[in-house]
Amino acid sequence: MDIVEKKPYTETDEKIALYAKAIAHPIRVYILRFLEKQCACFAGDISKELPLANSTVSQHLKILKEAGLIQGAINPPTISYCINRKNWNQAQELFNDFFKVKM
Repeated sequence: MDIVEKKPYTETDEKIALYAKAIAHPIRVYILRFLEKQCACFAGDISKELPLANSTVSQHLKILKEAGLIQGAINPPTISYCINRKNWNQAQELFNDFFKVKM
């Protein structure tokens, strides 16, 4: 018999934590702000904006993509990134609600 442990937090709390972790680095915040101003952008164009190795930028993009804040379309030999509007709007709503909470 499996014992199911009740979590002291909700799925909403998990989602807030996922988004917060994804934006917990200033480079990722910059990337999101940069992409917010674009329809779509190639990874190489993002790399040109930052004083980092392409591999480092790729790691940051991977984290943002895994959290669902951005999405990428493969256009060989490059990948085009843009904001994932559905999750972006959800993150905004969740953070707004979170900061309205009165303890």
